[in-house]
This record gives sequence, structure tokens and C-alpha cells, in this order.
Amino acid sequence: MSADSSTGPSTLIGDDDREVAATRLQEAYAGGYIAHEEMDDRLQRALTARTREDLAAALASLPEPKAEPAATIAAGSGRIKRRGAWRVPRTLKVASAFGKVHLDLSRAVFGHPVVDIELALGSGRAKITVPRDAIVDIGALQAGWKEPRYTAPRHTGPGGPTIRISGAMGFGRLKVRHARR
Repeated sequence: MSADSSTGPSTLIGDDDREVAATRLQEAYAGGYIAHEEMDDRLQRALTARTREDLAAALASLPEPKAEPAATIAAGSGRIKRRGAWRVPRTLKVASAFGKVHLDLSRAVFGHPVVDIELALGSGRAKITVPRDAIVDIGALQAGWKEPRYTAPRHTGPGGPTIRISGAMGFGRLKVRHARR
């Protein structure tokens, strides 16, 4: 087996991944896509899955989940703050003309392996704290005045979410850091 991550060892999954799979199976059953006995069998496989491949086998041939609409958080001035155990949507739009933005994703619940955050900052500052094992991509972010501050860690653990940050900043500044714990 190669050391390349695309053909390397299976990626381990966590309880959140199993919960998302269980919800998807329940929705497929409620929609009439699978029979009760098949749902029981697949649910057992999903709840005992250890890798992404095991989970994919339990979800095989199910219809794709419905696309979640983008969530928007906006403020003209003032503060936008999210922290604690909040559910991060697949796409999050954050707009602030003059205020400060602080998104703490370190204890957030991710229902998707990839999350897109679209920033629209005027002259305020934004600080985003991501989980230790997250992969962050800020390549699509356009900075008007100051470049975003982000230093990727030397090593990230397997199974973390990918967070893609895009959008535009006027005179604001973005600081992205990984949680320490």
C-alpha cells in the first residue's frame, strides 16, 4: 500500500460521522427508499463502522441528501459571535460592515466534511478559531488592505473538517488560528 493519502489506509471516523449516517438512513426509510429490515441491517453497519469505507458501504445506493441552504449571519455594526457547541452549516455567509466577527469552531458540530465560509467584511476584524485537526483553505479570499493572518500547523490529525474561507475584505483583517486543545 502506498503512503499517498488517496490510496493509503482507511480514514477513521467518529461518532458525529455515524450520527449523520444514521440520520440519512432514517430519512431514506421515511421516504420509502429502503425497507424496515434493510434499514435495521444498514443502521447496524453504520453505527459499528470504523472507517469511511465501512460507512460508504452502509449508505450505498441511497439518494443524495437534500442540499442545505446557506445560513447567513449579518450585522451592520456591532459584534457577531458564535462559540460553544453550535452546528456549523455546509455553507455559512458572514457579513459585517463595521463590526467585529468571532467564530469559534473549536467545539462546533460539523455535519459535513467540507464547510464553506464566505466573508463579506467592510472595515471590521474577523477571528476564526478552527479545530486542531482542521484543514484550512483561504486561497479564494480577496483582501483589500491587509493580508489574512494564518499559519498552517505542521501536522494535522486525520478526519478533521476542511474549512474553505472565501469572499472579500475591505479594510478589515482576518486572523485564523487552530485551537490548542
